[in-house]
Amino acid sequence: MPETSMFDSLSVIVPTYNREHVLAKALEGYLAQSSPRLIHELLVVDDGSTDGTESMVREFSRLSAFPIRYLRQPNQGPAAARNLGIREARSALVLFTDSDIIPERDLVEQHLEWHRKNSQITAAVLGYVTWPQELKATPFMRWYGERTLFGFDHLRNKQEASFRFFYTCNLSLKAEFLRTCGQFDEEFKSAAYEDIELGYRLSKRGLQLFYNSAAIGYHHQFFSFEDACRKKLGNVFAAQLFSRKEAGQQLLKETRRRLPRAGRALAKGLALGVARVFSPARRLIDSSLPLPGIVYELFLWASTRQPETQGATTISGSDARQRTSS
Repeated sequence: MPETSMFDSLSVIVPTYNREHVLAKALEGYLAQSSPRLIHELLVVDDGSTDGTESMVREFSRLSAFPIRYLRQPNQGPAAARNLGIREARSALVLFTDSDIIPERDLVEQHLEWHRKNSQITAAVLGYVTWPQELKATPFMRWYGERTLFGFDHLRNKQEASFRFFYTCNLSLKAEFLRTCGQFDEEFKSAAYEDIELGYRLSKRGLQLFYNSAAIGYHHQFFSFEDACRKKLGNVFAAQLFSRKEAGQQLLKETRRRLPRAGRALAKGLALGVARVFSPARRLIDSSLPLPGIVYELFLWASTRQPETQGATTISGSDARQRTSS
């Protein structure tokens, strides 16, 4: 078991692509951490941006009390960007986050404290992600964030979580474990399923994923119902790729055990019928009026359903979350 003294600081890895303005908010959040000395370095991995990301990051690096390193690669997707960050990281712990995640002031401190208590090389820490107050999240967004984009509503604080909650928007683990047991599959080109797929492979090597709800990141991205539909439809290729991986096949088996094929067909038919009956309610989805979660779920499913091919589109919802892009 590693010495806890090894965990006196960590490397923050932030992949980004054309997110100059929101990334600046994220960097401000790290500069304002309650204990900036706990940040060994912050690596911004630019996945081929064409905006002013580089000049903005270099300006922040001049203001920072800790090293901010700018790394650049041709556009290959967040999986390849995170792998570059892993190769370049110089501390024993790495904290993965996204460029639209603004850290709470004690985020880094919360991650490090838990690693000191769980110093085994297989231990990882998952933090909580929610919407910032200034974003004025709608009831739909609150449901979408807790139940579909992520699944935090299913987790209990301080408990161990399944690999399906391996969300790299707010997750830390030992660098040696990653380098020894597995990195991101670069066949995934978008920010969907690539983290859960890695989580599955690491779980086979002993991954212990602990949930710390006090390690908070704020997701600075507004989602309307149409935005959520576009995101889900845009992730179809990643979902199909995931379904061909061992991780996807494992989740598919679990889904089929819970609900046999005949049951799934019946449930889909009922869902479509209910969605038609409640179609007048669709105009209320983005309003300030809270609707039952089942209504949001039905409309999202009915608006984005795809023909079932090789089980690819059955791996969704509570089975595999579809994250925001980096």
